[in-house]
Amino acid sequence: MQNRMQLLLVGTGDVAGRALPSLAAQFDVLALARTPRRAAELAGLPLHPMPEIRVADLDDAQSLDAALEITDLILHCAPPAAIPASASLDERTRTLLVALDRASVKARGIVPRRFVYVSTSGVYGHCAGALVEEDRPVSATTGRARRRVDAEQQLAAWCAARQVGLVILRVPGIYAADRLPLERVRRGTPVLCREDDVYTNHIHAEDLARICERALNLEVPPGVYNASDDSELLMGDWIDLVADHFSLPRPPRITRSEAAGRIDPGMLSFMSESRRLVNQRLKQHMGYELLYPTVRHGLAAVPRLAGNA
Repeated sequence: MQNRMQLLLVGTGDVAGRALPSLAAQFDVLALARTPRRAAELAGLPLHPMPEIRVADLDDAQSLDAALEITDLILHCAPPAAIPASASLDERTRTLLVALDRASVKARGIVPRRFVYVSTSGVYGHCAGALVEEDRPVSATTGRARRRVDAEQQLAAWCAARQVGLVILRVPGIYAADRLPLERVRRGTPVLCREDDVYTNHIHAEDLARICERALNLEVPPGVYNASDDSELLMGDWIDLVADHFSLPRPPRITRSEAAGRIDPGMLSFMSESRRLVNQRLKQHMGYELLYPTVRHGLAAVPRLAGNA
């Protein structure tokens, strides 16, 4: 019987948790959980075979050194630190790569065969509603997006120097039945009028989990992929779809000049970038078929009563 490949899972949040049952069935998984509580949650899942779960914090190099091992494959789902908000460097990825080099020395120079990184489509910045393919130069405008650009650049250099196949997934807004802007709709938070609105992009969490799994396949060409569905709609229309699905009032529409005093600055930053991601490379080169091709398909699978909970 052929030996199973080993997989290091870094970052065990919602999407990684959704992918874990399938990953555990295919690979010998070493999962790094940031806290003992998260490790206990993962250990309680009905997985077979059960992954090896270790506590390691990317903000604590010593804990990472103690838990990390070199494996055939790496799936890096951990986000950069959120603070300071103005920071442009992803120190967590830097710490991870240094730790991997130390582990490689212990393993007599062995390196992974593939590295998959879950990034963000925010690296493209504001594109004025243009169609965006993966070869478009990055132009991050926010601190969180600049940190993702830094992570991508670190990984590209590290993998190239060690001849490791790198797949970067540029991910837009993730949604699922339990990841919908319902509270925003209930509060009646305004959206921009159509003349000022921006195009927004989406991917269902279950699709993203499967895309991560597919990206680990060594037959998939390395490179950058827009991990987005086929939806092409303005942000206000997306919020209206959610409101309509749950029979809630649609939020009011306001102009951009009115938004500064009525919408949280963090939320407003997402309403300042407009782009339409092209996902042909995901479909053709990776060969991925979307479970939920558009947000309408995703919403159709959500019980309407969920909005009244």
